[in-house]
Amino acid sequence: MEAGELDLALVQGEVVHEALNGVGRPPATLHVLSAMYSTAGMFVVRGDSAARVIEDLKGRPVAFGARGSGLVILARYVLEGLELDQQRDFEAVFLDRAGDGPAMVLDGRVAALWGGGVGWPGFVAVAESPAGARFITPDVDGIRRIQAKHPFLKALTVAPGSYPGQTSPITSVGSWSFIMTRPTLSDDVARRLARALHRGESALAARLAQARETTVINTVTAVASRDLIHPGVRAYLSEIGLG
Repeated sequence: MEAGELDLALVQGEVVHEALNGVGRPPATLHVLSAMYSTAGMFVVRGDSAARVIEDLKGRPVAFGARGSGLVILARYVLEGLELDQQRDFEAVFLDRAGDGPAMVLDGRVAALWGGGVGWPGFVAVAESPAGARFITPDVDGIRRIQAKHPFLKALTVAPGSYPGQTSPITSVGSWSFIMTRPTLSDDVARRLARALHRGESALAARLAQARETTVINTVTAVASRDLIHPGVRAYLSEIGLG
């Protein structure tokens, strides 16, 4: 996108944070077209596991996802906030195929699988097993510590019923993924895309659960600063009274 070779890209939240803030690279000049969905990071264990808090997983094999995945980056930030380290405090397992994680939890090769969001396939697979699933997240003090160290992470709640057998809300920390644009995308094109997404919100939500979060309201609230939103999108927000 920076080179102008792509108009749009779907980018995971931690990657957006690192690109815009120059973590490990020069800061990128990119714009937000729309928030897509939030990803509250959490561990899942079998329902019959003795593990109930993150500390119970220390020293044990944990699958953190596919190597290079945005979820692995999210785990690193969350654990740093708790003064934990993927490699030092856990037997970290990085997968060649993300789909291998649930089977490893179910047959005991790993004690837990890290993932996030609503309807994540790896969590669904564990939750649908005969043993069911238990989700493990930071406690209230842990969330406070994580956000003190990494303020870009947001407190997020996964509603009851988001996974089979999940009867209570799950609160954790995570980030929003975004539709990003190249810096030279015209204001008119960005405005028309934002309008189309807004007008199609209910239709998108009916087709995909995660798309229920792809709204102009969430776009406004999810960004760290409105200056990150494409000027054409900001013009549309003003038209509909959200400017």
